[in-house]
Amino acid sequence: MKALVATDYMPLDQITITELPTPTLEPGQVLIKVEAAALNPLDLKLITGEAKDLFPVEHPLVIGMDAAGTVAEVGEGVSGYAPGDPVLAFTGQAGAVSEYTVASPGPLLARRPAGLDSPHGAAIPESGLTAVCLVRAVRLTEGESVLVVGATGGIGMYAVQLAHALGARVIATAIADDEEYVRGLGATDTVDYKNADVVEETLRLVPGGVDVVVDLVNSGEGLTNTARAVRPGGRLVSPLFGPDDLGRDVSPVYIGSFQAEPGDLDDLAARVADGRLKVEIGARYGFANAVQAAADFAGKHIRGKVVITTS
Repeated sequence: MKALVATDYMPLDQITITELPTPTLEPGQVLIKVEAAALNPLDLKLITGEAKDLFPVEHPLVIGMDAAGTVAEVGEGVSGYAPGDPVLAFTGQAGAVSEYTVASPGPLLARRPAGLDSPHGAAIPESGLTAVCLVRAVRLTEGESVLVVGATGGIGMYAVQLAHALGARVIATAIADDEEYVRGLGATDTVDYKNADVVEETLRLVPGGVDVVVDLVNSGEGLTNTARAVRPGGRLVSPLFGPDDLGRDVSPVYIGSFQAEPGDLDDLAARVADGRLKVEIGARYGFANAVQAAADFAGKHIRGKVVITTS
């Protein structure tokens, strides 16, 4: 089969489309004929080795962790899935940008409902599930205010919509060209991070500070600055790592890897299929241009998700 591969830790322009054996199906797994895959920021760090201390990989690395397609074969002991079933899956750290990949039935594999095509299905798993876990971790409730830093990225577009659906007031960071877009996702207010101080503008909009900050951009000591936008006793949540003490009365919550619950991925897929959740595909590439997709993802401002169609 063809796959987008890194043979070692390497610059993004050295990855290649390579012939590899089709994955061997083990008991309890399903083989998926991939129709579309999506890229995530972690994919780039896995390629270059930037994340190797936290997330070491085996080479050759088949790039990508979000896939959608149809079940090609089911392994021993699998029930509930059959060849031909449309599905979407989080495949772990590898395997998605290829003609075939494997997944295990459970919270990270879901049926793809009618009305959800493969490109939009592939854009859901990692970003959508991370956003679900972030919002759940801080127990966001109706009437609270939340600042989403990185609102136009893959996780951000879900975080804004999920927070809005819970009845929260959402303030979203976005450049001027993206203001209408994030308001369409449910943001009440926007902060142009290129032309304003995000913390100061947030405090102008919500004197005393927001209840929650979802920071998808900053890490380490950078989060102590973002925490200034939070009211005393409020919460800050991030999928990146930072200090346990933010220098003020703000509780940090860090989610290095999401813990999806049964039904989470099915719920996201259903909401996208019936229009309750919007999925922005900011750039779409054919399989032959997969290397360029990774380069553009790293070097350009792309709203929403980058998707590679593989068939």
